[in-house]
Amino acid sequence: MKLHSIAFATLAFAVSTTVASAEGKLSIYNWGNYTSPELITKFEKEYDVDVTITDFDSNDTALAKIRQGYTGFDVVVPSQSFMPIYIGEGLIAETNPGQMENGKNIAEDWANPDFDPGRKYSVPWLWYTSGVTVNTEDYDGDVNTWGLLLDPPESLKGKINIVPEMNDIMYAAIRYSGGDWCSNDKALLKKVHTLLKDAKQYWASIDYSGIEKIGTGDIAASLDWSGSALKRRLGNPKIAFGFPKEGFTYGSDNIVVLKDAPNMENAKLFQNFLMDPENAALNSAYTRYPAAIEGAEDFYPDDMKGAPELSIPEAVRSNGELLRLCDPDTTALYGRIWLDIQK
Repeated sequence: MKLHSIAFATLAFAVSTTVASAEGKLSIYNWGNYTSPELITKFEKEYDVDVTITDFDSNDTALAKIRQGYTGFDVVVPSQSFMPIYIGEGLIAETNPGQMENGKNIAEDWANPDFDPGRKYSVPWLWYTSGVTVNTEDYDGDVNTWGLLLDPPESLKGKINIVPEMNDIMYAAIRYSGGDWCSNDKALLKKVHTLLKDAKQYWASIDYSGIEKIGTGDIAASLDWSGSALKRRLGNPKIAFGFPKEGFTYGSDNIVVLKDAPNMENAKLFQNFLMDPENAALNSAYTRYPAAIEGAEDFYPDDMKGAPELSIPEAVRSNGELLRLCDPDTTALYGRIWLDIQK
């Protein structure tokens, strides 16, 4: 992004004065086990700010909490599919991170996303792809298909975990059934419902923690995300991650500032801080998810550089789709199917 020199000089002065006077507190509401302690310590020491972190376990949980208002949180980290809700309902402040001192470091692919054109509200936290993680000791065939979870081979039956994220599993089932995401075609959804009902008998768990059991013998395959899959492989080289040929999603989590943030200036400061490549890399090194910040890869640990889980192969890139929320009526239809599957 090109900035007029006068505007940039004014912004640089504003940032420098904010940094000089920064003190007090910052309250972060984020996914569990998703924030580098080293990153937080560095921010606290550099700016004399005391940071507290509260965890949530799903986008729906976080949104429900934020909608209540006056939470005491300064920033929250929603996925891109939920960003239109936060913006549309006026829950977050227009902090213009794309124009901050470090805004120039946002990677080109993420600098002007449809969910936040020009990055008026958000800073990319980390980005990810969805897929299938498999223990190849249990299955040594093609891992690039949702069929491993939805129509599994004999060796995987009873050893499958599904993360309890409705949009992810519904996307997998719809694409595996030959449909398009956000379709509300009755015949398609009936097929999807039957597919999931039949598949459930082969699932050992519907649980986030089930991912961590891959390779222990209890779980051999799971719906998963790229950084998580890399963590599993680093613990067990027999673990592989597949990009389903039927279609897979990619997306990012994003840090935004709440409109009623008690520590608004410190929250803005934290947004700018995260767009520094070295700081962004601290989060990546901790979570094993890639940063959407140019130059961050230079600071990655060696086991992240060239990791197959973190780079979408060119041959399947066209199968990827930025996950978005469907319209309320379609989402409600999906919700009823998912609720029935969880019974």
